[in-house]
Amino acid sequence: MAKSTEKYECMYVLNPNLTEEETAAIVEKFKALIEANGTLDEMEEMGKRKLAYEINYLTEGYYVLVKFTCGPAFPAELDRVLGITDGVIRSLITLRCA
Repeated sequence: MAKSTEKYECMYVLNPNLTEEETAAIVEKFKALIEANGTLDEMEEMGKRKLAYEINYLTEGYYVLVKFTCGPAFPAELDRVLGITDGVIRSLITLRCA
């Protein structure tokens, strides 16, 4: 029988030109979305870092790493919301090893 929940890791990168308030609002939005659909295990705001390559003429990004536990349907919805949120320049959701 399949497990009803899995452990996931989400890394997303925000536009570094956003104000502190805009950045905090986006981080809070995704924190609340994850908490509403699963369990937030760990969250680390890594801050501004240099990107490995230029994205949309940007060389820096604001990195956020989130570890969470949820059902198998939620990561697709989280990915969809990350993809349509202004200010998010890249995101990746992966399954964590136990």
